[in-house]
Amino acid sequence: MRTIATVGVYDSSLDDFLAKLKRHHVALLVDVRQRRGVRGREYAWANSLRLQASLKQSGIEYRHLPELAPTTELRQLQYREDDRLKVGKRSRIQLSDEYRRRYINEVLDRVDLGSVLESLPDNATSALMCVERDAPACHRSLIAARLHARFGVPILNL
Repeated sequence: MRTIATVGVYDSSLDDFLAKLKRHHVALLVDVRQRRGVRGREYAWANSLRLQASLKQSGIEYRHLPELAPTTELRQLQYREDDRLKVGKRSRIQLSDEYRRRYINEVLDRVDLGSVLESLPDNATSALMCVERDAPACHRSLIAARLHARFGVPILNL
């Protein structure tokens, strides 16, 4: 049976991040970021090429699914809400209702999640990755919720 995990970058070092993936037997990391970089030296390890090299050394596959990434316009919508609430992306704990609604309508409803699910390894855990520490603060939680609702896939937030 396939299991879907969600995982964020913030508040992790590379060693902590890889240990978390290994502890939960993640076979495939699915990057759902639009821009596959992270600002700040402390998170340079999460920039795409460095991350892919580290995953390869750890025996974990990597796949980028840009079709599941939010658009720039959607990201800006959430940033405006973060500014209004005086929270940063690194400290956000939930998505705005408007972002959630528009992401589902403009992105998630247009992706064939059945095909995505079928492309994931059987009898393994695949982790949806973005940067936010908490899954409810990130679109990866919306993807995971849809996979669970439509296909009964078990979800694990790391």
